[in-house]
Amino acid sequence: MISKLLPLTYAPLAALRNVTIAFILMGMPALAEPVTLVALGDSLTEGYGLPPDQGLVPQLQAWLTTQGAEVTVVNAGVSGDTTAGGVSRLDWTLTPDVDAVIVTLGGNDMLRGIDPATSRANLETILQGITARGLPFLLVSMQAPGNYGPDYKAEFDAIYPELAAKYGPLPAPAFFGPLLDGSDDPAAVQQWMQADGIHPDAEGVTKIVAGLGPQVLTLLALAGK
Repeated sequence: MISKLLPLTYAPLAALRNVTIAFILMGMPALAEPVTLVALGDSLTEGYGLPPDQGLVPQLQAWLTTQGAEVTVVNAGVSGDTTAGGVSRLDWTLTPDVDAVIVTLGGNDMLRGIDPATSRANLETILQGITARGLPFLLVSMQAPGNYGPDYKAEFDAIYPELAAKYGPLPAPAFFGPLLDGSDDPAAVQQWMQADGIHPDAEGVTKIVAGLGPQVLTLLALAGK
């Protein structure tokens, strides 16, 4: 008799269990997907002259992970790229899965003595393209050396804070700022540079990431994930 009752008793209990589990799952929040952060830049972003795990992007990825950020940092750095190059590849860089962007361009413009007005126009086009997609960004600034003259330096250096204020809520941090350690002497960065005097070494990148990281965390918060 008991053996005949068991199937009748188990069936409704199993059904009740399944319904209960369904309601629990419906009430659980969906697991958030990692933020996709694109680093659009030149050799400074690409990691020129460094081991694959010591460039800006892998070190930034590691730093953000230690801070608990669920993020995938995509290396969109191209050695030798100018602001014009950034414009030309913007559309295919900003794929639908991109949630936020770091822009580090302009260093090669400055090295080639390109008119700051041209660099500004290109960077503005890039920022317009990013904001048109509703993506938050961080524009990382470059500073021109004094050998181009004070007028060139003033015009070039002004590009970044002015565009950052115009198009986004975040200020434009200086890429090499963390290497200066509060000094006003540009030569202070040389102890953290590779032999070419242009690109930071692995320790220099570590310092740059430590300085830039908190602002990147703010950027990820703006991405809304």
